[in-house]
Amino acid sequence: MGTYFADATWHDWIKDIIDVGIVAFIIYKMMELVRGTRAVQLLKGIFVLVATWAVSSWFDLYTLKWLMNQMFTFGIVTVLIIFQPELRRVLEQLGRGKLFSRSSSMDGSGLSEQIDEIIRAVRSMAKRKVGALIVFERKTGVTEMIESGIALESKISSELLMNIFTPNSPLHDGAVIIRGSQIMAAGCYLPLSENPFISKELGTRHRAAIGVSEVSDAISLIVSEETGQVSLSINGLIVRDINEESLISKLHEELSPDKDTVKKEFNWFKRKKEEDHG
Repeated sequence: MGTYFADATWHDWIKDIIDVGIVAFIIYKMMELVRGTRAVQLLKGIFVLVATWAVSSWFDLYTLKWLMNQMFTFGIVTVLIIFQPELRRVLEQLGRGKLFSRSSSMDGSGLSEQIDEIIRAVRSMAKRKVGALIVFERKTGVTEMIESGIALESKISSELLMNIFTPNSPLHDGAVIIRGSQIMAAGCYLPLSENPFISKELGTRHRAAIGVSEVSDAISLIVSEETGQVSLSINGLIVRDINEESLISKLHEELSPDKDTVKKEFNWFKRKKEEDHG
């Protein structure tokens, strides 16, 4: 390193700065591309494994180091399999020349107004027994599901939501996905829950709502077209026939940027279930 600094010319300095700058820009754009997908959580898991391997090497923990080495032996193939959807998206966007043009913003401003618009739409659809499924993206991205629907990127409004879910309209069967302050897409396909303990009374819409909350931290809001009941699903659990006051309170609590999560969610759902059966 010392020899490099001693022998480097201004031409070498400029070339290396440009080289490092281009690599840094590409890495930044790659990170921006996977942001909003489940790959973010997978990358965190890989980081934990690498840190564990470093600790085992530093302290010469033989058994742990051997185990980490065995995992890394097949690591490249495993990463290719796990990140196949994201790698495919990178190649597709590179082919379309859009790799460096993607941008997204998570605008949490005006939360009360946005929830009010959603509640107005839900209230109207429940009264008329119009089926609806609305998904709120949180930390775990659901970009793959957004891309399965029709892109909207529209401001949240009760009129738009009611139009989307109007029976026999082209998009009424799928889910609406909301990211921040925008309706990102409608007519989206969601993974169905495979939980065998779900009530047989629940149809495809409810199973999809539970399914997306099992594979991500998204919140799902469902209006039943059979009964007009409103349900809420978080973390693989569902509370049926939730009243409007509790719904508004829970949406504010969960969608506010400063809230904290799984234990509160479980306790709240447990309490609601006890109230429903009590």
